[in-house]
Amino acid sequence: MYTSGMDYDREIGGGATAAGAGTMLIPTRFVWPYGGRSVYLSGSFSGWSEQWQMTPVEGCPTVFQMICSLPPGYHQYKFIVDGEWRHDEHQPFVTGSYGTVNTVVLAREPDYIPTVLSPQMTCGSSMDVDNEAFQRVVRVSDGILHEPLPKILEADLEVSRHRISAFLSTHMAYEVLPDSGKVIALDVDLPVKQAFHILYEQGITIAPLWDFCKGQFVGVLSALDFILIMRELGSQASNLTEEELETHTISAWKEAKLYLSKQTNERGKAFSKRLVQAGPDENLKNCALKILQHGLATIPIIHPSAEDGACPQLLYLASLSEILKCVCRYFRHSASSLPILQQPICTFPLGTWVPKIGEPNRQPFAMLRPSASLSEALNLFVQARVSSIPIVDENDSLLDVYSRSDITALAKDKVYTHINLEEMTIHQALQLGQEPYSSYGAAGQRCNMCLRSDSLHKVMERMAKPGVRRLVIVEAGSKRVEGIISLSDIFRFLLIS
Repeated sequence: MYTSGMDYDREIGGGATAAGAGTMLIPTRFVWPYGGRSVYLSGSFSGWSEQWQMTPVEGCPTVFQMICSLPPGYHQYKFIVDGEWRHDEHQPFVTGSYGTVNTVVLAREPDYIPTVLSPQMTCGSSMDVDNEAFQRVVRVSDGILHEPLPKILEADLEVSRHRISAFLSTHMAYEVLPDSGKVIALDVDLPVKQAFHILYEQGITIAPLWDFCKGQFVGVLSALDFILIMRELGSQASNLTEEELETHTISAWKEAKLYLSKQTNERGKAFSKRLVQAGPDENLKNCALKILQHGLATIPIIHPSAEDGACPQLLYLASLSEILKCVCRYFRHSASSLPILQQPICTFPLGTWVPKIGEPNRQPFAMLRPSASLSEALNLFVQARVSSIPIVDENDSLLDVYSRSDITALAKDKVYTHINLEEMTIHQALQLGQEPYSSYGAAGQRCNMCLRSDSLHKVMERMAKPGVRRLVIVEAGSKRVEGIISLSDIFRFLLIS
């Protein structure tokens, strides 16, 4: 059972019980997260005679919910799942006249509405449904019941960090290499325009750069470069024209970018000339730390030349996702050796959260409406140093995510040559990479989401999947954005105290 103290001004669905004059009814959310063809709710508030049908949550048909307006006090309830009376073993329950039933105590004052820590839930879609953990104080009769979130023991945290660190220190980069695959490298003398068409056509967002004259890898070309070029093209003071992109080489762009970075002191280390790389025999901890310290998405695994004059071999582009996958696979059958894994993510200093009202010294959380201009998104990528932006409706409910990697879609049919960054909307930009008939409902399926009550283990397992670099933290049911957690956040927490 889940309750929320933030639903007072919303339309309340489901049944409502009769209450005496002057009694305040409290919106209360009930959730059955374990599947079924039909699910009903009944309880002491309905005299056990009525059964109210629950509805599946959008995007997650195995989770049923409903919101009822109930008077303050003590209530008992059960679920009828496919005709069978059931109770939720993960929520408070007692044995009474109607068998084993779940219980809830609703406070008399709206300031003390409880929220109950939910169990882990699984769902076939990219959206799992849950609710806030039990963080508030529940006033019961003439006493006060405190139900805080589970506390993290410093010793448990240190034990978990030590074991993960030890594992990564004794496993090497070659262990993340796939059995087969391809790695694309670009020559620095390739025109920028052609390079970005290659990135788009190959479905990649980053490629190492090879300097034939030097006989070595010298850097990478990424989606961020395309973003900076787009902003340069859109600038009235730009010396770079679309025609010049035909002959403007990657090396020329890199030199110009380095010059601009020194002039504006923008992003500093990110424009370093030296390529950050790792060898196949380098341990995974060092690889992860290099990615974190230099703000990279991937790190090239390069086998050095064995003889003078021989070319080094580019083996793979390793990311935090592959490293996390190794961690999850190793500890999957010994999760108890990491005491922090079953803790909800909201109990950790982890991720970036939407500031709450009255919180001082918090940076604004980057979100945009579909009608926002593409220029606004590109500015956020560069100035706020974010890699993705949740796209939300007027209620801050998640519709889609616009990421730096989506920028390569502008290379399709040379769209970038005839658009105005101020006039093109995020909605239009997102449609470039989708089928013409796609809508936000369909596009939302590519959003990777989690809930604040999800365990760290569940979040790590999901982020270890290919292509998942971040999870948007949403409120159950409404999909209201509450924060975002990235692979970098996970590894900073685990490796850097």
